[in-house]
Amino acid sequence: MSNVSDVMEHVETRHTWIEGHRLAYKEMGQGQPLLLIHGIPTNKLMWRHVMPELARQYRVIAPDMLNYGESDMPTDADVSISAQARLLVKLMDALGVPSADIVSHDIGGGVSQLIAVNHPERIRRQVLIDSVCFDSWPIPEFKQMLEPGVEASTSVEEFIATMRDFMPKGVHDPEAATERLKEIYVEPWNSAEGKAAFFRNIRRLNKEYTQAIAGELKNLEIATLVLWGDKDNFQKPDYAPMLADAIPGARLEWIKDAGHWVTDEQPEATSRHILEFLDRSA
Repeated sequence: MSNVSDVMEHVETRHTWIEGHRLAYKEMGQGQPLLLIHGIPTNKLMWRHVMPELARQYRVIAPDMLNYGESDMPTDADVSISAQARLLVKLMDALGVPSADIVSHDIGGGVSQLIAVNHPERIRRQVLIDSVCFDSWPIPEFKQMLEPGVEASTSVEEFIATMRDFMPKGVHDPEAATERLKEIYVEPWNSAEGKAAFFRNIRRLNKEYTQAIAGELKNLEIATLVLWGDKDNFQKPDYAPMLADAIPGARLEWIKDAGHWVTDEQPEATSRHILEFLDRSA
């Protein structure tokens, strides 16, 4: 898959200004818009193995959310999933996208659920991959980092070492946790600015947002695929059927022998499930 992923990595990163902040994104392909929303602590390059395949049929847009990747890391902005949902709707406006299919992962799935509930006209179909939902988050590993004094007493070097140790826990097959995987996801945080941004992000991981809309999911009329790694250690597989049952007509599909980073561990299966769902629900 390395040659395929190189395609996305060599696509020019574009920027646009939303609410006074610069958001970075990559775009490939033509046709019906397809928005890819990453989670934490990843960035738009989590889609590097699947975006080129999706771009054969769709206009695929992969942004970095505010405070992630190559987007701005402001010290005073709201970076909750509620704020991210608002910013991404405005990004769609800026890019001339009245409605899109949305594929999302982790907290990106929480963002997609909020858009679906609050702006249903903006989503044609959605794929929720290993998504936060209900009270499934934040995960214990991030809660530990919020203990008093941890941020101040942790140097950038110690923080990066911790993150490099953390990333392999998100795969089922240890060989999938390559040095390249760690580099792509950890590098944006590898500075004083990046470390501070990461801690601002985890301070805004609040399950109240997904709990607040849990009762409204039953009103969604958006074709939905819930896609889950069956060995996910972060977003437990028990939540997958709960989420699928909460959304009328939602399908549940499993990615076998995959942890949380499904686009790294099982990119072909992930792409196949997405495309089959989009073809079937066209």
